[in-house]
Amino acid sequence: MKKCQICNKGLLEKVEDIILEIEGYVFVVGGERCNKCSEEFPYEDEAQRTIAIARKLGVWPEPLKLYRHLSKSGGGLIFRIPSDLEKQLKLDENIGIAISKVGNKIVIEPEK
Repeated sequence: MKKCQICNKGLLEKVEDIILEIEGYVFVVGGERCNKCSEEFPYEDEAQRTIAIARKLGVWPEPLKLYRHLSKSGGGLIFRIPSDLEKQLKLDENIGIAISKVGNKIVIEPEK
């Protein structure tokens, strides 16, 4: 048996009851589970098959990448969030956001 990569204490045991929930759909796949920390590792082929089925069901979208221009206002730049993202993320003018710089990227996250 292999040692768990997460806790480094337990051993990975073969299981057939790993639950993957995607947008309300429940998938049961095989994989390995740590006997100490219970971390689960679905088999690659089963995870890929689950993704293929989820794509056919329309619940596994392609990564979203939008292209926008920044606008100037006062002394700073403005970025507009499209209304479809606003609705999906349940944003409004009262929700705070966190802006982070990660390498060469800007990450914008709603505050919880």
